[in-house]
Amino acid sequence: MSPDPFTRIAVVGAGSWGTTFAKILADSAATTPGEAGRPATEVRVWGRRAAVVEDIAVRHRNDAYLPGIALPTTLTASTDLPGVLHGADLVVLAVPAQSLRAQLPRIRELLAPHAVVVSLMKGLELHTNARMSEVIADGLGLPPERVAVLSGPNLAMEIARESPTASVVACADEAVAARVAAAASPPYFRPYTNTDVVGVEFGGIVKNVIALAVGICEGRQMGDNAKASVITRGLAETTRLALALGGRVETMAGLAGLGDLVATCSSSLSRNHTAGRLLATGLSADQVTATMRQTAEGVKSARPVLDLGRSLGVRMPITENVVAVLDGEIAVDDLAPRLLGRDLRSEGEQ
Repeated sequence: MSPDPFTRIAVVGAGSWGTTFAKILADSAATTPGEAGRPATEVRVWGRRAAVVEDIAVRHRNDAYLPGIALPTTLTASTDLPGVLHGADLVVLAVPAQSLRAQLPRIRELLAPHAVVVSLMKGLELHTNARMSEVIADGLGLPPERVAVLSGPNLAMEIARESPTASVVACADEAVAARVAAAASPPYFRPYTNTDVVGVEFGGIVKNVIALAVGICEGRQMGDNAKASVITRGLAETTRLALALGGRVETMAGLAGLGDLVATCSSSLSRNHTAGRLLATGLSADQVTATMRQTAEGVKSARPVLDLGRSLGVRMPITENVVAVLDGEIAVDDLAPRLLGRDLRSEGEQ
């Protein structure tokens, strides 16, 4: 028996990933046969910028974030948050991680009593070190069973072009994860399900920091061996932290761990990889943030990730040195000899 479908879906955030996921949802609704007597699924996007919203609603484009991509004509958009959230049984949040908590009180007022909330964000909240699902559960007063996260190798532009992609929906309640996955299953996007919310989220959080390191390596022309070494040891670093927090090792070897890490560290479409290349030119963290149109979450998350690792006694040498670059304590030219650490030890040692 197929999971009970959602009928009204709201996507909060009209950036590249929010718009792309709204396209996934609308395309999935168009290709999934509906049951007799059941209303068609509505997908609505909320955006802050009127020009972007008008582009989506009228021209069925979002050229500010996804140039050249045609969006489904069934997709609607508005700057009216109450109108977008009204009656939505699935609410997808796709806003910058550090601005999330401030937006939740208003969303809580408008949230339908039994709505499921999905986080597309990959970051740790500054000062609290909370994962996005924890911020959502706290800010909206929801139990973990009503909060899901989606992560994996999710480069928005590739998915918007309908390049084949797999991903992971994680929720404490496996049936809820299955409902969300069923709502996001067009032919080009394959969501798997998982109950390891901690592992899925931390795979998406730490890979942003590792991607900064790989971007610096590429920008300083350190070579492919260096990049491969940082990616591999970055996975070990991510795994150590995730396991210390209760995540599962198999999650880190899957789409939300290794898969997301490889995509983010290897692609010029990755915001964090791009930020690393900009850091390699000698720009400060603040200058990189000012230069980029979209948020590179690793720039803000690196310090909370390092602080969390230290509090748990987890060795994180790559993250430690990326933070030193971001804080201006070391120059990018000094990063190379420090990236892989100097203590000789077994590769398998955790």
